[in-house]
Amino acid sequence: MRGEEVCVVTAAEPMPDGEDREFTVDQLAARAGVTVRNVRAYSARGLLPPPRMVGRTGYYGREHVARLLLVREMLAEGYTLAMIERTLTAAPAMGSSVTLALHRALLAPWLPPEPELTTGAELAARAGVPEDPAVVDSLVELGLVERVDETHLRVLDPALLTAGIQVLALGVPVTALVTAQMQVTEHVREIARTYVQMFVDTRWQAWVDAGAPPDQIEEIRATVARLQPVAAQALLAAFRTEMAGTVQDAVEAALSRLGES
Repeated sequence: MRGEEVCVVTAAEPMPDGEDREFTVDQLAARAGVTVRNVRAYSARGLLPPPRMVGRTGYYGREHVARLLLVREMLAEGYTLAMIERTLTAAPAMGSSVTLALHRALLAPWLPPEPELTTGAELAARAGVPEDPAVVDSLVELGLVERVDETHLRVLDPALLTAGIQVLALGVPVTALVTAQMQVTEHVREIARTYVQMFVDTRWQAWVDAGAPPDQIEEIRATVARLQPVAAQALLAAFRTEMAGTVQDAVEAALSRLGES
């Protein structure tokens, strides 16, 4: 798992629902079944909210235990710490164990792809174009890559970058591709918002209005998981239809101008 320390030492002790006691870091580690070193490492990565400090001693509560158990579960399912960090960054800082579990369940199908580490020179070589800092700046602006240091870049969506490289192979200039992708990203963002808002206004709101019954959580999770492929299928079908019509119009216009010359 990429060299990440995930040393789990014991089975976690169950915590009674009504128990609100606090723990030192040693007690927390024992309660969650991890090492103290792991607790500190997870805290350093922002996976755990800060403890309540009394002098130099930190005290942790039941929600810290819930977070640790969630991290353990996700690690056991094959998530890397980087993926867990991205997921929990958006989670409520001190949400209940039920809230955290629901948050994780809803976001699991939408986890971003694992980033790749590369350099500007390597990117240029893959694309078959000269290295150009301005192009890298554009990719950063698009949100496709982010700078790690003066040399290294983190590719946030390797699949999208690969698709872009394939477009370059068709002879499209890189500057034209970047400009087009900026426009596409804006349109896709609006489409995504449309589908998500549709779900929130209908299925999610109906569940909330019903009192958010726990026995329907799995059904809600399954609906969210299916939203992505169903929306993607509908979008692709609409895109193919519009693309065919647009290509036909462009070809006819180009041939008409050619005949007039």
